[in-house]
Amino acid sequence: QVQLVESGGGLVQAGGSLRLSCAASGRTFSSVAMGWFRQAPGKERDFVAAISWSGTHTYYADSVKGRFTISRDNAKNTVYLQMNSLKPEDTAVYYCAASIKAYNPPSRTPYEHGVWGQGTQVTVSS
Repeated sequence: QVQLVESGGGLVQAGGSLRLSCAASGRTFSSVAMGWFRQAPGKERDFVAAISWSGTHTYYADSVKGRFTISRDNAKNTVYLQMNSLKPEDTAVYYCAASIKAYNPPSRTPYEHGVWGQGTQVTVSS
């Protein structure tokens, strides 16, 4: 069973950058697709980005395409989310999540992820 711990959140001005990390424990990390989601107060949890188990394929929400980059280092059991050109509307709690099944393709859907981290707050000031 994979366990996930996010880090790297914080307060940044609009136009700035942050890099989120998600450290995973468990031997199955390198065989599962990973996703990043975010949830703003009073809103649903939204898809941000996803990456295949090998790192070959990545997918992004339209709202972050060209600004955010998801990557993974299977040797370090870590997935990253590099966030550039941040906007106030990017303010949310960011969660990483692991696919419910090994070798499943990356998914934009929360219910296809079986393990979640505790979340890290990202606040972008205008």
